[in-house]
Amino acid sequence: MAEPLMEQPADWTEPGAHPVAPGVHRVPLALPIPSLHAVNVYVIEDPDGLVVVDSGWAMPDSRTALKGALRLLGHRLEDVAQFLVTHAHWDHYSQALALRESFGTRVRIGRGEQPSLEAFDVANGLHPRQVELLRRCGAPGVADRVAAFGVNAEERTMPHTMPDAWLDDGERVTLARRGLDVFATPGHTRGHIVLRDAGAGLLFAGDHVLPHITPSIGLETEPEPKPLRSYLESLRIVRDMPDTLLLPAHGPVTPSVHIRVDELIRHHEARLDAAAGQVRSGRSTAFEVARSMPWTRRQKKLDDLDVFSQMLAVLEIDAHLDVLVDQGLLEATETGGVRRYALKG
Repeated sequence: MAEPLMEQPADWTEPGAHPVAPGVHRVPLALPIPSLHAVNVYVIEDPDGLVVVDSGWAMPDSRTALKGALRLLGHRLEDVAQFLVTHAHWDHYSQALALRESFGTRVRIGRGEQPSLEAFDVANGLHPRQVELLRRCGAPGVADRVAAFGVNAEERTMPHTMPDAWLDDGERVTLARRGLDVFATPGHTRGHIVLRDAGAGLLFAGDHVLPHITPSIGLETEPEPKPLRSYLESLRIVRDMPDTLLLPAHGPVTPSVHIRVDELIRHHEARLDAAAGQVRSGRSTAFEVARSMPWTRRQKKLDDLDVFSQMLAVLEIDAHLDVLVDQGLLEATETGGVRRYALKG
């Protein structure tokens, strides 16, 4: 049974150490990404040392905020025994690596992140595979603009090395006062994991289940071929578990994982229907379909989004079209390096 939801601040980004269950505190850390605002890391107090789920972005302000939150709990940064990281995006992983350099803290992450961690080379740019995929989607202009992104000094020095050990699907992380079960939930990234504390009724969900937004799909150095299919399957894995509190990486803690998973599944079902409708109307590439659909809660056109958001949108539609091919509704052909879709039959 889930713990009752402890009172949270009205603004989920308010700094501090906010209790979500006995011995578990949520610490929001600001991000240099205005659309995300902050990332929640979760501090688990344990007699053998603090365990922190996710870590924040490796930058001085984030380190200072985490240090201050731990001080409120009577702890120091060096009291963190290990970081358990849900996936390898910088806002979750990089500060764990930076603190390991300072204090020798143990860092673990899902094994499925290994291909992207091994392949990452800042000399190739931040999104080399996405540039290739955008060209296949019939979006050469977006691809050229993404390829032209510069890599700044902070990005060149961002920690992005290997963990001390991997977290495997089905593994149980045994602490003195609780056990955390590891579930592989690929989709947002191929190695994303969630951690479930069945005894306390908590799901440390990372970016897999977010209360207010839908996560990007497959934004990583080595994306898998079918990220949306994996994501939907991972949602159903979580939905089949007994319901718990949702402890997300971005947004407030909410009482029910199930309610939000159902909303996410319905959202993607609606997007699948809309994408199929656009192909039925004569659009044949992911870029053409994406340009014909509304984006964000403000129902913006693709051309009105910034280049990074255009990239995410086009690749998301390509993932939806791939699912429609798997469902037998569409067929895909590739000519001249561009993938085109049509109604099957």
